[in-house]
Amino acid sequence: MYDQTRAQQPADQPRGRTDHAAAGVEPLLTSDERDEIVRRLGHAINTFADTPMEALEEADAALDETSAQLMKALAERRRALREGWQEQDPATRSVELRLALRQYREITQRLLRL
Repeated sequence: MYDQTRAQQPADQPRGRTDHAAAGVEPLLTSDERDEIVRRLGHAINTFADTPMEALEEADAALDETSAQLMKALAERRRALREGWQEQDPATRSVELRLALRQYREITQRLLRL
């Protein structure tokens, strides 16, 4: 049977969440991780006039760290998503499989908008 309430939940959030984050899409990085990267990039920008090579090296490292953290977060989301559908019987769990497909679509669309 089709569960409209569950189907309307944001795709990349765990089922059953009712807190404020459930209203929107959960970020891939924590706010602390994002703040640290923004701080490092800001430092690179602010020190460019005095030490351009060091500033560029810091900006490069911030980009590298961001990429690594995003890849790790995406791999974890993918692992959790796979665990949710790989053991499902397609004949009896079509709603769960449909939700998994929706989650794949939403995650992929988020990546394409970057």
